[in-house]
Formats: sequence, C-alpha cells, structure tokens
Amino acid sequence: MSEAKRLAAEAAIEYVEEGMVLGVGTGSTVAYFIDALGRNPGRIKGAVSSSEQSSERLRAHGIEILDLNFTGPLSLYVDGADECDPHKRLIKGGGAALTREKIIAEASERFICIIDPAKQVDVLGRFPLPVEVIPMARSLVAREIVAMTGGQPVWRQGSNEKGVLTDNGNAIIDVHGLSIVDPVGLEAALNQIPGVVAVGLFARRPADVVIVGGEPPRTL
Repeated sequence: MSEAKRLAAEAAIEYVEEGMVLGVGTGSTVAYFIDALGRNPGRIKGAVSSSEQSSERLRAHGIEILDLNFTGPLSLYVDGADECDPHKRLIKGGGAALTREKIIAEASERFICIIDPAKQVDVLGRFPLPVEVIPMARSLVAREIVAMTGGQPVWRQGSNEKGVLTDNGNAIIDVHGLSIVDPVGLEAALNQIPGVVAVGLFARRPADVVIVGGEPPRTL
C-alpha cells in the first residue's frame, strides 16, 4: 500500500497554495506528503505540526515550524487516517498524535485527508479507537468505556512501565470491538468522561475532502 499512500500524498500537493501556513498531520502517508512539500519548501510560509515526529521531518526539508497560537486560523490541514467512512468521518490516533491533530483540524478552514484504499470502511470501529487520557485516570476511563460501549479498552504498551506516552505526556487507551453507528454521539459522550483528553473520532469535525490513493487517485 506504500505506492497508494504516495499517490494520495502527491495529489494533496495540488491543494497547497503559495504563501500558505499549512497544518500538517502525522503518519506514514503524511511522511510522503512532507517529502513532496520538501521539493519546494519556499512555496509555503511554514507549517503547524501535529507531532514532534512530523516537525523533525519538516525541519529536515527546511520548512519552518510555527506556533498555532500566533498563526491564527489555518486555510488548510493535510493528514491521514486509520479509518474513513462514507461520510468522511474518521478514526485517527494510531500514531498517538490525536489531540494535536484534532486541535489543528478545528483551527483549519479545510481538512484534506489522504488515505490508501484499505482505510475505507462502511462502519467505523474495525480499527481500535484511540483515546488519550490523563495517566492517573487510565483505569477509571477504561471502566467507564466498558460500561458505556461494551468495547474492550487496552492500554497501549510501550518500552517501559508507563506505556506509550503522547507528545503531551499522556497515555493511550485503544478500544477494541466497536461498531460505531453514531460517531458524533459517541465522540461527544466519551469526551465527557473525566480524564479523557481527546477521542480519536473525527466525526463532529470530519474531513472536507478525502483523497484515496490509486492510479489515478480518487477524491471523495
């Protein structure tokens, strides 16, 4: 699927305009997009990045990293997804950057999502739903999720006893076994659990355009 990811990323370059401050997401498909940007780094003023990983790659291409607090609203945000339904609602967070991704999406006038065909689903939930939580609330949030959804929350493990930590210093719970027929409602409900920082459902604010990699790429 790497070729499909590259083709989707290359197609997204067409939406980038001269002098933009661009929102840039995280993940393997976005890495192709950053590399494509890097062929003409002076085309944009700079980027607001959703992760330290993407920031490092952008800087390596000579693209300045800017602070969203000082840029104001963004015209365009480009990111990938772990799943996408027919209504352009997404599951994101496989790369543990969901909170910053959600912030940038909210700040952007247009959200372009770039995916390979395997990420398309009829109903969200085959990919475990990531939830970023305050570490002390990890077990509390897991119990509440079980009671609310019947899903199976699993603490994302890392190389130490603290598990995977986000760039914000928080833990990730991945919720397995869901069939999400009301993504907007579930997103709102999970956000109300004390200790939840962000939910990897992008349903209230879905993508505006989805580019599916292929020969040629398809636009949804």
